Amino acid sequence: NPYYPHDAQPTDCERDVWNQVNTVLQDSESILSGLQAYKGAGQEIRDAIQNPNDMLLQERAWNSVCPLVIRLKKFYAFSLRLEKALQSLLESLTCPPYTPMQHLEKEQALAKQFAEILHFTLRFDELKMRIPAIQNDFSYYRRTISRNRINNMNLDIENEVNNEMANRMSLFYAEATPMLKTLSNATTSFVTENKTLPLENTTDCLSTMASVCKVMLETPEYTSRFNSEDTLLFCMRVMVGVIILYDHVHPNGAFTRSSKIDMKGCIKVLKEQPADNVEGLLNALKFTTKHLNDESTPKNIKTMLQ
Repeated sequence: NPYYPHDAQPTDCERDVWNQVNTVLQDSESILSGLQAYKGAGQEIRDAIQNPNDMLLQERAWNSVCPLVIRLKKFYAFSLRLEKALQSLLESLTCPPYTPMQHLEKEQALAKQFAEILHFTLRFDELKMRIPAIQNDFSYYRRTISRNRINNMNLDIENEVNNEMANRMSLFYAEATPMLKTLSNATTSFVTENKTLPLENTTDCLSTMASVCKVMLETPEYTSRFNSEDTLLFCMRVMVGVIILYDHVHPNGAFTRSSKIDMKGCIKVLKEQPADNVEGLLNALKFTTKHLNDESTPKNIKTMLQ
């Protein structure tokens, strides 16, 4: 496939942005493995709540939760870096005078990074959806801080996670798909801040990437050449990611008949995969899109996603 060569090398004019985004992407695997290894402090918290007068158990719970909160802050801080990286890529991939297709062909290394950001984002959110402990741990942390019942508690952590930071983290983790939501907001603000840039430049870039992924997934010549299930998942995640961004940025969204994304085709491709592989992706389409429940969404598409 011409658009996602796995080893696209940045050209000279791409290099600055590529380097900037690369320093962010380099940390993405360690963020994912940190999330995957997240075990939560559920038991310690239950013990502390059930035995409110046992100071030892209070301290044990507190000491289990603090390092987890530091880790959650690290993930949240990463989302802010990712947001900046995405906006730099959007800037490069939408600027006049080139069409989206020309951009994707001319700046293959940046297009690949864009895809990698979406791939990371969907993997992060798929994992996060399966870890209810995160919100549990964090709200215990906040309750304990606000009660500050344990007076000799080590509150150094407040230097790391002050109240304002904790508020922002709460909002972030309350989302079903926090990273996708961050990127959707980032794309929306990119469009609103760049008033002189025609909206089509952005939406066409996204719809073009969606159809490139869909074609790759539908075409046996491509899928049989995919060296692993990972490549298949990569394409599916990128496709869903750009659909969600498109749906947030386009005034009529991705689901209308006039949409430049063939939603029926995209959903069909997903539904042909093993259910375990696509459950998180179908959920993202259900819960993180903006226009799915609009009047203008054709009934058959709503039915496909029920």
